[in-house]
Amino acid sequence: MSDAGAVGFRDDRGWLFSPEPLKLAPAEVSQLERLGHPLRMFQQGCDRIYRRSVKGTLPGWIAGLLDSGKPEWLVKAQQSDELRDVAPRVIRPDLLMTENGFALTELDAVPGGMGITGWLSQHYGAEGYRLVGGAAGMVEGFRSLMPSGGEVLISAESVDYRPEMEWLVKALNDSAEGPWGIASAEAFQESDSSEKLYRFFELFDWEAIPALPSLARCRNLTPPCKPHFEEKLWLALLWSPSLREVWDAEMRGSHLQRIKELVPYGWVVDPIPLPPHASLPRLDIHSWQQLGDFSQKQRRLVLKVSGFSELAWGSRGVVIGHDVSREEWVEALSAACEGFENQPHLLQEFREAKLLEHPYFDPVTGSRKMMRGRARLCPYYFVDEEGGIKLGGCLAAIVPADKKKIHGMRDAILTVCEVGE
Repeated sequence: MSDAGAVGFRDDRGWLFSPEPLKLAPAEVSQLERLGHPLRMFQQGCDRIYRRSVKGTLPGWIAGLLDSGKPEWLVKAQQSDELRDVAPRVIRPDLLMTENGFALTELDAVPGGMGITGWLSQHYGAEGYRLVGGAAGMVEGFRSLMPSGGEVLISAESVDYRPEMEWLVKALNDSAEGPWGIASAEAFQESDSSEKLYRFFELFDWEAIPALPSLARCRNLTPPCKPHFEEKLWLALLWSPSLREVWDAEMRGSHLQRIKELVPYGWVVDPIPLPPHASLPRLDIHSWQQLGDFSQKQRRLVLKVSGFSELAWGSRGVVIGHDVSREEWVEALSAACEGFENQPHLLQEFREAKLLEHPYFDPVTGSRKMMRGRARLCPYYFVDEEGGIKLGGCLAAIVPADKKKIHGMRDAILTVCEVGE
């Protein structure tokens, strides 16, 4: 794969190559193929709950929590009638492969990895592998967002992802009429707009992008400027006892059940004092300070920055309780409580990925070696203009077994997924 530089591979920001895709069992592939629709329904349910909270037919604390730390113009934009019922059209969950099936740890509204997944799929597909989503699924999926062409707006903050998006845009232009292009988000002006735009930057970076306020209510921009979709808090609100009946009303029972099967139980880290007789569900504690007294064995918990922050993507804002000292755990909890008003956090039960073995090429010698590690899958679902949902491909990151956080680090294998027998 000597052309890996085309999607951003370089010695100081690379990954390990594998001679083959990660093989998934037919039942696992079937689960992935059926997951896009429930995820879309979950997104739409989140949006309806948010809008009902704004309107006053649900408690105002829901929208207030999700609006924390955002500029007023952006809050007004996501509450506007222009963006009613508009949701991200690329859906990418992070799925850990555990002994008990998949565990969903994040639902990314502005996902990286699309170009890398497309490039890997093209290479492995050319070798005859039967891939999840097909050899051209990522290119075809992205085309369905903007069938007649459009522009990808990418920011300086996201510059590491520019090569893979350039590869994707080139693949689109090579395979069909367009045109598709890439523009600097910082230099973009609304008057330069093509009919369709894809936003490849997080909304926390809004101050660097002068045109964003004028684009904020644009329905032809996807993902839309609705920052609540970029909040992991939804994964905790899913489990809120006070919202149980709300979720039952907003989602079909089978879809809600499927999402709850995937998402680990979670809590919003809200420092407001509880009544003397109350306790936090499942934790059986009266305050977050008591959580700091948990033993290492009890701390199989994950603390995360929710969103709207440079710390909210990758693993930079993630603290795994049993992987840090008690002092570090207490410090992280205290910071989460102190920052609640502007930077909410959530806590989730830890899910451990199962051990597996997969081959890779030694980056120095080129020899084939075997890694004993743990895998995270990132399937990409594309929503076309008619609302159809298609799985375009699935990226797998496999890290050494001693790693608790699973992401595209330098010593991780990046590959795509094969349909097993």
